[in-house]
Amino acid sequence: MLISGRTYQAKFLSVAFCLLSLFLLTACNIFGNGNTTSPQSNKAAPDLQTFTSADAGVSTISTLDPALAQDPSSIAAIQMLYTGLVQLNDQLQVQPQLAQNWSVGKDGVTWTFHLKPHLTFSDGTPLTSADVAYSINRALQPATKSQTAPIYLSMLKDANQLLTGHIPTLINDSILTPDPNTVVLITSKPAPYFLTMLAQPCSYVVEKSLVQKYGSAFTTHLKSGGGAGPFTVASYVPDSHISFVPDTHYYGPQPQLHKVTFAFYANANSAYQAYQNHQVDQAPVPLNMLNDEQKQNDFHQIPQLWLNYYGMNYLTKPFDNIHIRQAFALAINKVALAQNVWHGSVIPTNHIVPQGMVGYNPALTGPDGTQNLSGNSSKAQALLQQGLAEEHWNSVSQIPPIHLTYAKGDPELDQEISTLIQSWQNVLHIQVIPNPVDYNTLLRQVTAATNNTHGIQMWELSWVGEYPDPQNWLTYQFGKGATYNNMNYGENTSSDAAQQQKIQAQLALADSTTNNSTRIKLYQQAEQQIVNDVGWIPMEQVTNTFVRNPAIVGIVDNAQGTIPPNDWAHIYRAR
Repeated sequence: MLISGRTYQAKFLSVAFCLLSLFLLTACNIFGNGNTTSPQSNKAAPDLQTFTSADAGVSTISTLDPALAQDPSSIAAIQMLYTGLVQLNDQLQVQPQLAQNWSVGKDGVTWTFHLKPHLTFSDGTPLTSADVAYSINRALQPATKSQTAPIYLSMLKDANQLLTGHIPTLINDSILTPDPNTVVLITSKPAPYFLTMLAQPCSYVVEKSLVQKYGSAFTTHLKSGGGAGPFTVASYVPDSHISFVPDTHYYGPQPQLHKVTFAFYANANSAYQAYQNHQVDQAPVPLNMLNDEQKQNDFHQIPQLWLNYYGMNYLTKPFDNIHIRQAFALAINKVALAQNVWHGSVIPTNHIVPQGMVGYNPALTGPDGTQNLSGNSSKAQALLQQGLAEEHWNSVSQIPPIHLTYAKGDPELDQEISTLIQSWQNVLHIQVIPNPVDYNTLLRQVTAATNNTHGIQMWELSWVGEYPDPQNWLTYQFGKGATYNNMNYGENTSSDAAQQQKIQAQLALADSTTNNSTRIKLYQQAEQQIVNDVGWIPMEQVTNTFVRNPAIVGIVDNAQGTIPPNDWAHIYRAR
């Protein structure tokens, strides 16, 4: 998801602070104290097995329909109630869920899923392959008006035909049910990352009879059925809370907690105060309290699949020159920005594929061949001189005026932009002109930069991962003809365009490579070259900072905030 980074960041994190932090990935636990609680035998009494998480900036759940969910609050609630053929585990790897196993045909496009035996919905109604087929097909129906299914289910053959109304259904087309226990999905091309896309909520299975009986209002009747997840709705009171109790018909291991509640609060400060008053077990840490809380044993800071970056138009001067791009990147002290502007709430980074997901490369270096994040002034100055010579410019005064476009309205972003402009002036003696615009104008201008020699030169945006696969971070952004390749990577006439095109070919190869270790290696090699080319100037990886009652045992956070259904069997309250 392409967003205006910092403007959206504060709102997003205030809404999602607890819902994106229900499980802790040990590999990500490098800040604060993390979750070091070990399993305990002194469990609290059954009637005390509750967990309440404060949800800041939320007064209602916008939808409990998995085909329609987009916001973190809705997604978190939906992951309590529904499951799909596959879902993501604690390490964001695909695992069987309703499916017992699957296989891919020799053609690379035929995916056969065998369901687990004796599956039922929460009302005890049998769940069969017909329900899976109905749910996936329903999500893609134009009448459903899903904003996510056209993204995550786009790989299904003829999905575009269904979305545009040219065919009435995908059932018996690319969705087959040869028997009640088997589902066959046919993709339009070989795509190993299809399973990661299939793990998203729009693929979760809903109970057809409930939808047919109540239509779009079926989500108001979930106490009587509707899903096959580990919990059912116990109560939902807008402006107050939504509570869940275990689904006694759940096919997996039963949760140990007898009740889980998402309590709604107007803002992060009121949620944090509720935690201090022992009214909730988990709450966000307001930015002004971050330094104090980092020293406490209940503090957690988890990297999210969210990168802030600066893009440059390869079709405009001076950013058609690789050495000038590198000079701009190396003149930045990202560590100082993370601390002085963002108060330690973000991680400075050189990466495009973020920490916390498969494909992250801990050995990746910046354009100067080091892992330094504090800038390299001497190298930046040398690269600038090399670039000037290549452009036949005698001095920086011959560089055309440079404008940096970004979304206005966020004080911290204004401070970062001001600091960057000063850094480029001090290190490179180049003046960059700030160009704040409203968010919608920014998006229009970034989109218009594609194949446009007169488009904007430089901009600030963020990418929040749609699914945790390197394909979503690399091919989606830098591939040939990719929607988000607004930088015109590989699609320009610069001196290093041929090298960029080789990387685009490597990305296409990785996209179709079935051997996962080979695929990841191809992506990592491509990422390193894109970083060297300065496809983006990656700046910061956003983190989720919160406090949690140490009596809550077994919770694991990951970088996407997914809640593997079976993990609830390992979570309990200690005395």
